[in-house]
Amino acid sequence: MWQDFGDYILSEVGSDNVKIAEIGVGKFDQIADRLSQRENITLIKTDINPKDNTVIKDDITNPNLDLYENVDIIYSIRPPSELQPHLVNLAQKMDSQLIIKPLTNEDLNTPRVKMKLKNFKRASFYVLR
Repeated sequence: MWQDFGDYILSEVGSDNVKIAEIGVGKFDQIADRLSQRENITLIKTDINPKDNTVIKDDITNPNLDLYENVDIIYSIRPPSELQPHLVNLAQKMDSQLIIKPLTNEDLNTPRVKMKLKNFKRASFYVLR
């Protein structure tokens, strides 16, 4: 499933030069590691409690908008439901595509917008363009 989730993001990127942000990295950075191997991708990882110096400290409820300037894609893996509206707000402010991979069988908490359920191979997630 994680391979397929990463494949979807890479299919959205293609060969274009893009900037991608993963919000709330936590300790799972398998997708970020894979994306960062591509020369055409500039990747930033943020979390309120960074696990190491590769992750930038940022609070999605009051984000540092300068970090996300020119971000093309924002994604978050299993974000808590109370943070999901903040992800939508940030994506809309930055005019970025948003991809949320919730916990299995979890409903989204994005009442202001309807995100589209996307099934890509064995991965299921929500997309807002």
